[in-house]
Parts: sequence; structure tokens; C-alpha cells
Amino acid sequence: MATYRDVADELRRRIELEQDEYRPGDELPTIERLQDQFSLSKQTIRAAIRVLADEGLVSTGRGRPARVRDNQRIRIPFSRYGGVMAPGGTAGPWESACADQGLDGRMKTVTVDTRPIGQADAALLGVPPGSDVVYRQRHACVGDDVLQVQQAWYPRPVALQAGLTTARKIEGGIYGALAASGMAPSELDETIRGRMPTTEEAELLHTGTGVPLLTVERVTRGADGKPLELLRVTAPADRIEFVYNNLPLSQ
Repeated sequence: MATYRDVADELRRRIELEQDEYRPGDELPTIERLQDQFSLSKQTIRAAIRVLADEGLVSTGRGRPARVRDNQRIRIPFSRYGGVMAPGGTAGPWESACADQGLDGRMKTVTVDTRPIGQADAALLGVPPGSDVVYRQRHACVGDDVLQVQQAWYPRPVALQAGLTTARKIEGGIYGALAASGMAPSELDETIRGRMPTTEEAELLHTGTGVPLLTVERVTRGADGKPLELLRVTAPADRIEFVYNNLPLSQ
């Protein structure tokens, strides 16, 4: 008798063949249709779909059908910053990197508020623990898919001077806004790690709990060496790759 793993194996085979039946974004057959096809219970079919979701092959969610997940990788080159430093542009680093690959990338502002900062983050941002900072959370999207969650903290004077305290879209990106306000970013420290997602992160990013995440922590400083931004990025490791080309090997 067929098991849920047999069903998952068959659906996986059809998806990976990339035939017209199962293309990225397409809905899988309904539970009822799969029941008829495999002569198995709803519970068994649902278990098979959960396997595929945890592998990142399909995306699921409350009240919506399972869909074949797009696994096209998006290259995020380090050079993306150089092209958005000049004030007056309209596209930020994410939008520029996506456009270079023929993708319609956009940034969606989720939260902007003022809040006290914890001790560890205060040390990174160069402000006293417990002081009020401006917090911005954004989602980097392609179409309806969230591919990065970006959380950023700014010293209040920096945010006020650069116009980062409102929920409006920052045309040209944060670095362009900082440069336009006389606080051009000069250097940064960036750390990339990996971990497994929480259930909430997997649901938001449509990854399944078995797809690892990349986490980026970046501290950006101005010409005077003072921190301008603490940024943390969370992204699915099978969709995003950070590229560092032509870095000097000596001073």
C-alpha cells in the first residue's frame, strides 16, 4: 500500500521535471483530487504535502492551496551599494539587484517607530542602552513573495536628519538618503550566519521549516567612524545568495 512518502516522491518527481503540469506558482491538485489519484486518506495526502513544504518545493498557508515554489536564486552583489550612494536615484540596493536580473523587486515598509534599544544592540549602534532609537522593518519582495525581512535601528539624530522617521518609501534607498543628508556611509562590518527558521518565519517566507535561513548583521559607519545603522536581514538560503566580487586582498 502506498504511503505518504510515496506520494511525496511522485509529486517531487513531477515538480523537478519542470513540465507544464507543475511550474513555479502553479497550484497542486486539491486534496480531494490527490485522494482519488492515489486512493489514500486526506491525512496521508496532507502528510505528503508537508514533506514537500519542509523541503521548500511547495508553499502552503492558512486558507490557500499548496503552490509550487519558485526556487530561482537572486544574486545580491556587494557592489549594489556603490550604485545607490549618489542622491537622487529612485531604486535602492534590493530593487537595483533585482532589476539587473529582470525581476520586479520592491521594498515594503512594515513598521516604523521609536523604541528603547537593548544593551547588546546599543553597543553595536554606539548609543547608551535604553535610549530611544528609530526602528524600521521592511520586506524585500518579488511579486507577492517576501524574500528578505530587514530590521534596522538608527540613532534618532541620524534618522531625523535623513528623513527616516516616517513610513513613506525611501526613494533611492537608505544609503542614498543618508548621503543626501550629508552622512554618506563610509565603511561597514557585515557578518553572515545560518540557522533554521521558526514556524512564523517559515510561514512568512513560504519556505517550510526544513529550509535554512541566511542571517546578515551589518553595522554601517560614516566618515567619522560613528555608526549610522544597525541592520539585520533574514532570507531563505535557497533563494538568496550574497556575492562579494573583486575584494582587495591587501591594503
